[in-house]
Amino acid sequence: MILSLQGCMAVGKTTAVTYLKKNAPYVNVSYEMNSDIIKQVKDRKLDKNKYTDYLEIQKLWINKEIERYNKAIKFPCSIMDFGAEEIEFYTINYPKTIHQDWEIENALKDELKCLRACLPARILFLDASDETLRRHKENDPERTRTFFEHHLKYLMPLKREWFSKKDNVDYLFVDGLSQQEAALKVKEWVDSCIRNDS
Repeated sequence: MILSLQGCMAVGKTTAVTYLKKNAPYVNVSYEMNSDIIKQVKDRKLDKNKYTDYLEIQKLWINKEIERYNKAIKFPCSIMDFGAEEIEFYTINYPKTIHQDWEIENALKDELKCLRACLPARILFLDASDETLRRHKENDPERTRTFFEHHLKYLMPLKREWFSKKDNVDYLFVDGLSQQEAALKVKEWVDSCIRNDS
């Protein structure tokens, strides 16, 4: 079974899966590892704000996510720090945030078909107020998150709408919760998914 944590940057996904790694050894944790893709994009001088380059960039991300899924599916239960659903959402929706009406579905038809075979069984959408998200970001100086404001202002409204239409999404609002409290609730959700699946 593949599960996924979803939400905005700085909402606490990585903290939660790190907690799971320590406290739920029966769950395989798959972190979002993107440094190799970022390096390829830089080396090839691809610009995500140009249509043809964007298609090439998303092919890289999609192929990477399929590889990641194929490793995760070998375990009885894996949880993804962002899974295939994130790549699908971003691929379709990022152009809208830069006011472009690019044709994506047909241009990446084969890639998206393969990606959609890798979607998780259930998704936990971690959400919070903008104030909480900004505070989390400021309290984590180790991560630059240069894309944070664009993500919050333009992508998050689209993301909330996108995931609200799916029938396999649960929600956890982390406003007022400590990192430990939020992580414990994520573990409780994972455990309930495992029980319901058995």
